[in-house]
Amino acid sequence: MNPLEKIVGRLLIEHELTIAVAESCTGGLIAHRLTNVPGSSTYFLGGVVAYSNQVKERVLEVSGKTLSVHGAVSEECAREMAHGVRRLLGTDVAISSTGIAGPTGGTPEKPVGLVYVALAAQDHERCERHLWQGDRLENKRQTAEAALEMLRQYLEARRP
Repeated sequence: MNPLEKIVGRLLIEHELTIAVAESCTGGLIAHRLTNVPGSSTYFLGGVVAYSNQVKERVLEVSGKTLSVHGAVSEECAREMAHGVRRLLGTDVAISSTGIAGPTGGTPEKPVGLVYVALAAQDHERCERHLWQGDRLENKRQTAEAALEMLRQYLEARRP
């Protein structure tokens, strides 16, 4: 188990916060990593793997306009996914991922390896853009790591 999961788990418990995830390109890997920690049921409420645009729209309430104007692989979509799962599951914090894991699906404007990771909380919102160069599994791994690192930074900034 990666120490990052333990660190964010400890911080979530310390701050008495709950978390949910909305995942597209990572296919549940972020949830998997969070739940690898014994006792994670005290802070991890659940997640949504929203691989299709229909699920992003119907379940996470990503606006159709966002999807048609910016696409599923966009900062706007990542932010709406995080807010949507936070509302849906009633958590304090939520993180999301959307992108193109590859090896197909890329375009010149949105190449393979392009991902967005977002965090939403009542007092904070953040989104990061990454362009990974690995194969499909490596791109998924790096995206999950980036999401957990973003969560760690947010939680550590909350320290008294």
